Amino acid sequence: MNAPFIMTDDRIRLTDLSDPNERARIDAFVNAHPEGTPFHRPAWLEAVRAGTGNRDMALVAENSGEICAYLPLSDVSSPIFGRLLASTGFAVGGGVLASDDADLDRLFAAARELAERLSCPTIELRGGTLPNAGAAGWAHRTDSHCGFVTALADDDEAQLLAIPRKQRAEVRKGLKISHEIVIGRTEEDRRAHYDVYAQSVRNLGTPVFPRALFDAVLDQFGEDADILTVRHEGRAVASVLSLYHRGAVMPYWGGGTWDARRLRANDRMYYELMLHARRRGCSQFDFGRSKTNSGAYHFKRNWGFEPEPLTYASWTAPGHEARDADPTSAKHRLQIALWQRLPLSVANRLGPLIARGLG
Repeated sequence: MNAPFIMTDDRIRLTDLSDPNERARIDAFVNAHPEGTPFHRPAWLEAVRAGTGNRDMALVAENSGEICAYLPLSDVSSPIFGRLLASTGFAVGGGVLASDDADLDRLFAAARELAERLSCPTIELRGGTLPNAGAAGWAHRTDSHCGFVTALADDDEAQLLAIPRKQRAEVRKGLKISHEIVIGRTEEDRRAHYDVYAQSVRNLGTPVFPRALFDAVLDQFGEDADILTVRHEGRAVASVLSLYHRGAVMPYWGGGTWDARRLRANDRMYYELMLHARRRGCSQFDFGRSKTNSGAYHFKRNWGFEPEPLTYASWTAPGHEARDADPTSAKHRLQIALWQRLPLSVANRLGPLIARGLG
């Protein structure tokens, strides 16, 4: 059994996320911090734990009894990809949120100590304030992913005209097709979304996440999450689960069936989400991250989004190899090609068992 985690500095501690008062303090800190994201919220950590079985935890630093730094973590374990502490698990953001008076060197040292006590060879920080590259074994990567964020327009027509000409033509084609747009959080919304998403990621060669993860996010986030589904002749052909945070909408888990391309369902889906988000008070559309120069990267550029390179930090324990869960690496290309050929029923049975370890 691993020894209990005890920091010698009483200003940094492993917090109790089951304590409602502690969760409320952290939520207040995240909401007040200009770099706070949905993935810093205790609700996200709890959803990941409930939906995947991976342990959630967080380090906090305090000054005069007030939180001055916070690091959310998911302890993700996989027999294929190894074990890591991710900030934050199953997220495109996370990392340290800190005030100006925080001693970040001590906090990063605490994270390394925690990883060592848990026999976890890797830490990944996906945003936030990062340790210096090269310091204490930390490495930076700036060429793997880009983020895409833009302002929403003032009305429906302006939103359409804000889309570059070629992509706008695809959206107009989608608007001419008889689609039904359904927005909600019901069991039917969830089932339709998972059916579409599972087919979409199988076609891309990626194991699907457990449906329990999507259900847990919707349950934990309440009105700050919903599902928009495009139906054609009564059948769901495209669907996206979105998060809402401080005036921004983030389409997070979305996809389409084979027919979605022919029916311009994905194009219609994202345009309708832009309109829906503005009507509920959002001013920004956060298209999330994509692998640099991937198909999704170029798809988002076609919508007029400018890529912003993201910097991630990782730490690997001495004597261990760096973790490789990159789907574009040579190590995994053959596995992806094989996965794309699996019958959907088989992929849906095996996918969640593998995907819960991707982090």
